[in-house]
Amino acid sequence: MQIGAQFFTVRQSCQNLEDFAETLKKVADIGYRTVQISGTCPYPAEWLKENLKKNDLKCVLTHIPVPRLTGELDQVIADHNVFECDHIGLGFWAFDPERNQTMEQWMETFPPIARKIKEAGKLFMYHNHDQEFRKVDGKLILERLAEAVPADEMGFTLDTFWVTAGGGDPAQWLERLAGRIPCIHLKDFAYGRSMAVVGEGNINFGRVFEKAEAGGTQYMLVEQDDCHGEDPIECLRRSYQNLRSWGFQ
Repeated sequence: MQIGAQFFTVRQSCQNLEDFAETLKKVADIGYRTVQISGTCPYPAEWLKENLKKNDLKCVLTHIPVPRLTGELDQVIADHNVFECDHIGLGFWAFDPERNQTMEQWMETFPPIARKIKEAGKLFMYHNHDQEFRKVDGKLILERLAEAVPADEMGFTLDTFWVTAGGGDPAQWLERLAGRIPCIHLKDFAYGRSMAVVGEGNINFGRVFEKAEAGGTQYMLVEQDDCHGEDPIECLRRSYQNLRSWGFQ
């Protein structure tokens, strides 16, 4: 399994292409060789390809805004072909009627998108938060999603923090969804429902790594949405160093 960096961590320093390019270099200088691109400014696919190559980086996953998935899917797929990324992700769906994002709308919208992405030789990826651990008619939302789309058409980017926040066990869910989690978000959970540097919180990552490897996970992407006033690059650095100390690279 390879260590990667989720760029949502450093999104504030990627809001124009000049800063984005500099941040790619800083992440590469830490030692990361794989990245997920999410939360940045818009970017031309050729620009991203060039800047990834310049820094010896590979993009293995993205999160794409819903309007692009529903209205520009052909272009999204073409862009991913340019920078050679095989996983196209949905970062968030509210399951909230007030935000016009219901379970019924999800079921109508995303299975066809997932099928088309599969036909293009790529995999649609769903990223969980804690809300997927709510029960609807006696069944968890996460279970309903897994049943709604075949495994060869949709994978899951399991997020260790949000599983824990939802009352779940990340290792148990890695086991339950084995074969469907090529990418995982490593995010530690500290006292007070606080996000922490990987290895500085309370998640049992030994079990996470064991179940992830057994289930076929390829990429472990470090993400820290909230760095609590610390420099996000420094947080990514400490997570990287801790993962290296556990034998990963």
